[in-house]
Amino acid sequence: MAKVIVLGGCGGIGSVAARTLAATDYFDEILLGENRYEAACTFASELGGKASAVEVDANDPESLEAAMRGCDLVLNCVGPFYTYGPPILAAAIRSGIDYVDVCDDLDATERMLELDGEARAAGVSALIGMGNSPGLANVIARWCADTMLDQVEEVNIYHAHGGEPSEGGGVIKHRIHAMTNDIPLFIDGEFITVRMLEESGQKYVVETEFKSIGTYPVYPYPHPETITMPRYFPGIKRVTNMGVVVPLDYFQLTMDTVKLGICTEEPLIVQGREVIPIEFAVAYIISRRRGFVDAAGLTEPTGCLKVEVKGLKDGEAHSYVFSMFSKGAGAGEGTGIPAALGAIMMKEGQITEKGVFPPEAGVDSAKILELAGGVMGKMGVGAGGVPIYIEHIDRDGNTESIDFKL
Repeated sequence: MAKVIVLGGCGGIGSVAARTLAATDYFDEILLGENRYEAACTFASELGGKASAVEVDANDPESLEAAMRGCDLVLNCVGPFYTYGPPILAAAIRSGIDYVDVCDDLDATERMLELDGEARAAGVSALIGMGNSPGLANVIARWCADTMLDQVEEVNIYHAHGGEPSEGGGVIKHRIHAMTNDIPLFIDGEFITVRMLEESGQKYVVETEFKSIGTYPVYPYPHPETITMPRYFPGIKRVTNMGVVVPLDYFQLTMDTVKLGICTEEPLIVQGREVIPIEFAVAYIISRRRGFVDAAGLTEPTGCLKVEVKGLKDGEAHSYVFSMFSKGAGAGEGTGIPAALGAIMMKEGQITEKGVFPPEAGVDSAKILELAGGVMGKMGVGAGGVPIYIEHIDRDGNTESIDFKL
């Protein structure tokens, strides 16, 4: 009997991960760990007999450990990860339970990698950042490195999404966090630091074409691929991560709100009541979101992950551009389904590395992409396989489309 607990199982990402696991036969029990217990019970009933709910306070280590007790695996989808990632991983390590998450915060990734020794000592496998970016982006880069190139020299990651039915406060806070903190880029074999909304970051903004979505400016993002890939791709010279949210006017609203300086956590007294500025900012952004989405004519979620890998094969320069795109599926599916894939591979014994590691370091890229084809089909994403479009550019600049084959 295999039992997994999905923390944040009613959220935009956790619910997709839980639904994906429920649609497969790999786990006998799926436990939804939530602070919204009644909502979790309702959702569990929708998933069927193998699902149940447990009330969890992610701020309370004892509550976390109690909920994890008896589980074989923890799948953590509680955000923002800069707050909840490290303590939840620490609770899993203390409990001796294997762990998967979708952490896309760079500072949280750094702190969780510092728990590697403790995880190894406890015999725990902890796969972090198994979402879209990070997650599938890392897997695609690893697959390209293992099958197409002798030497990887660059990985440039671009992502865009929008039109989801809703966005939670954790998602907005992650976005604000990205706009207000240092962003490391790996350029010419060295780390540099930029800020998204300052001149240092604006110089890297580029117009990028996304299949099915259109052409948009993309901005430096503090996703952790820029610090993990240089560790695991020897000789690599450049790693960047760039993103945007559509509609662009909605993304601009968030940037403008941050520029106003009202996204701090220091309380203010307003008409005799204590107000935390960032909580107001998040609520305001969410309140305006639907108007922007409707004005842009976005009637369904849409998204695209684009990974550019450059390197050498037989001494010659080659570039590969991988695009995963969909309409009708957005950030929830793009992140929640890969998280479920990581959990399945962990349960099946196909991830054996101990310690704390990113996807490119401990996941067999061919196996997870093969698994993805079947699971995505069950979830109505893709048609008979992983929806990856690949362009190859040779040393002379000639471009060809090639089929994705495992």
